[in-house]
Amino acid sequence: MSTTVIDHGHGHAGDAHGHGDHDHHDQPHGWRRWLLATNHKDIGTLYLWFSLAMLLSGGVLALLIRAELFQPGLQLFKPEFFNQLTTMHGLIMVFGAIMPAFVGFANWMIPLQIGAADMAFARMNNFSFWLLPPAAILLMSSFLVPGGAPAGGWTMYAPLSTQMGIGMDMAIFAMHIMGASSIMGSINIITTILNMRAPGMTLMKMPMFCWTWLITAYLLIAVMPVLAGAITMTLTDRHFGTSFFNAAGGGDPVMYQHIFWFFGHPEVYIMILPAFGIISHIIPAFARKTLFGYASMVYATSSIAILSFIVWAHHMFTTGMPVTGQLFFMFATMLIAVPTGVKVFNWIATMWRGSMTFETPMLFAIGFIFVFTMGGFTGLILAVTPIDIELQDTYYVVAHFHYVLVAGSLFAMFAGFYYWGPKWTGYMYNETRGKIHFWASLITFNVTFFPMHFLGLAGMPRRYADYPAQFTDFNMLASIGALGFGLSQVYFLFAVIIPSIRGGEKALAKPWEGAEGLEWTVPSPAPFHTFETPPMVK
Repeated sequence: MSTTVIDHGHGHAGDAHGHGDHDHHDQPHGWRRWLLATNHKDIGTLYLWFSLAMLLSGGVLALLIRAELFQPGLQLFKPEFFNQLTTMHGLIMVFGAIMPAFVGFANWMIPLQIGAADMAFARMNNFSFWLLPPAAILLMSSFLVPGGAPAGGWTMYAPLSTQMGIGMDMAIFAMHIMGASSIMGSINIITTILNMRAPGMTLMKMPMFCWTWLITAYLLIAVMPVLAGAITMTLTDRHFGTSFFNAAGGGDPVMYQHIFWFFGHPEVYIMILPAFGIISHIIPAFARKTLFGYASMVYATSSIAILSFIVWAHHMFTTGMPVTGQLFFMFATMLIAVPTGVKVFNWIATMWRGSMTFETPMLFAIGFIFVFTMGGFTGLILAVTPIDIELQDTYYVVAHFHYVLVAGSLFAMFAGFYYWGPKWTGYMYNETRGKIHFWASLITFNVTFFPMHFLGLAGMPRRYADYPAQFTDFNMLASIGALGFGLSQVYFLFAVIIPSIRGGEKALAKPWEGAEGLEWTVPSPAPFHTFETPPMVK
């Protein structure tokens, strides 16, 4: 942690002047600024815009799914195309919307929070972003090739994935590129956090968001190659005569599930741990208290990460697993509820007797705790093997993971945008519109996904384009809710994001009186270069 921090990550000689106010002396302009960006703030901005575009694209697919399911019978699409929609919706949301958004938050906030001048590898940072748009174009254009987009579910299970048309190859290639981007981003984040903290900032004084991302980055490096392996084996099964997953050639389709979920379960924590970090900043700021149990939060995050590697087969209770295996994975899954419960307890203890105010970031943070906890409970129910066997592949599972991923990851991102947005843009968002966005999102989200629990309990299977008439009412309700939820996000874009970039009330360096951390010591908007002389952390 020496003061060599001064010279890192600029790529320009003579940059370290020791003051942060020379805003535009070497800032490239026009398209060059974005295409050749090496500044962590610009790259963070690129990631966030990319993920918003992906969120809206994936949302359109979700609305097409809900339009088909508005009433029983085949309304709009053939079942084959319906399966393409469900598959692509999942892939776009997971790899295009949620993951890149958190990397955008990491790029923007980690150097500001640890007092670093930039990310460790500025050019690799640029490369890891610019891999994403071609990958996204490749993935989305699979709709246009003969045979259409992949339709084997976002998990791409064999034998479906070994039988699809060229769209599956495009999806596999796109996932490889996105995985490479994730690994490079993770190496960058780990190196930055471990080597570039300001003097005096020990690991246990580091902001929670940096901790959650440090752990997430290790998870990504551990599991992205596993996904790459699974889809490469699928590719060789498809084109090079191997039979890893082809039973006719002595392979085993269930092996694909084992390999996929060994990636897939840590992946769900990759998508929620940074959210925990964001919430752990917002709750203390608006309760005007320090975070309750900081050390236990760090240990809980690490425990979740370690446990995430030993629970993968709870996705596979119906594949003919021996009872011993079922029991092991059942208990291991229940164990993860303990560190997660620690986090929820600490957030509530932070709010307890705090001097709370309810600006939009706090509303989203409290909404997150409430709805994410519900999603956690439904997950705990699915961990019980005999119940899971009944509910496997029903809408109960769909309800569960949307409660964790939408009300979890997405709500935390909204909270983070409202909380740090003034630091990014230099302008305060409109509080009334922020609150409209919160209440519209919260209500329509629950109208969409709460009925799905009952559909699942009644036995409605997921990924079906049609259903018996007795499920009509709840499906209509869910479809109306989904339309409302989609429109709420369009409102967010046009009524909140764009106006708060264009102007409005000027943001102070520290717009929230309870906020703590180095990011609030620089002006709003954060200058192009910050912390060229590292701050001392007392």
